Amino acid sequence: MKTIWLVIPCYNEKEVLPETSKQLQGIMEDLIKREKISKASRIVFVNDGSKDTTWEMITELHRENPLFTGINLAHNRGHQNALFAGLMTAKEYADAAISLDADLQDDVAAIEQFIDKFLAGKDIVYGVRSTRETDTRFKRGTAHAFYKVMNAMGADTLEDHADYRLMSKRALEALSEYGEVNLFLRGIVPTIGYETDVVYYQRHERFAGESKYPLKKMLSFAVEGITSFSIKPIRMITGLGVLLFSVSVIMLIYFLVLWLLGHTVAGWTTIVISVWGIGGLQLLALGVIGEYIGKAYLEVKHRPRYQIESVLYQKEKEEE
Repeated sequence: MKTIWLVIPCYNEKEVLPETSKQLQGIMEDLIKREKISKASRIVFVNDGSKDTTWEMITELHRENPLFTGINLAHNRGHQNALFAGLMTAKEYADAAISLDADLQDDVAAIEQFIDKFLAGKDIVYGVRSTRETDTRFKRGTAHAFYKVMNAMGADTLEDHADYRLMSKRALEALSEYGEVNLFLRGIVPTIGYETDVVYYQRHERFAGESKYPLKKMLSFAVEGITSFSIKPIRMITGLGVLLFSVSVIMLIYFLVLWLLGHTVAGWTTIVISVWGIGGLQLLALGVIGEYIGKAYLEVKHRPRYQIESVLYQKEKEEE
């Protein structure tokens, strides 16, 4: 039997944690009882520097049932880093890990479908929303625009897929070799390769509490994804610089023709050409320099992604 870990990042989730743990416990115990997964399987909550009692609740869950495991980060590092910390811990113990959010918006009933596809030989299984009927028109529009922009900028993302996915041990080992400090897992995972598949599910309303991704944070997340996974914005600046410089040359020719025809205003031509020409050259220079800075930015930053303060884990007897 295969060992499966569920990895759930948590930030101030005290309102949803009791119900989330209850539902996940029921699913995992049923799968263990039916011998679909091994007794060594775990539910791991990653506390991302929560300011409420989330970690205390995780500790209590672990004390009551070893099925629950906890990872406590030293301070808040953001959803992607917390998720990565959980996945890298799961890599050491599990045959596969399924990542999902703590708010029960991801349909936990689909977990068995992920496992079935993994047992059929798939290394990465993506959870994809079957519909966005529960979203407002604005949310739907911005979400679709997000995926279109990301793909246009070079980040190969799967539309309507967030971070609900299964990854096998060898996929996790491949993920561990990626050295980016600014993580954008939705863009990184598709570059790993291996056998992939999709599970379609209905996304629910948040069970309780407030969304951790309001519009402002979603925009910041989009910018983070683009800048950490693509240098196309820098190339766009270079293109803009070339365009403006070309316009300045055209304008120079135009004003020279007007001067030859005697229709110019003294001094005006010099000012216009100077503004357009210098502005274009500056943008062009910034774009060229930015190309190199962008490449260096993607390669040389090696700050630690996170620091783990403590881990709650108890082995089953069959593991010893």
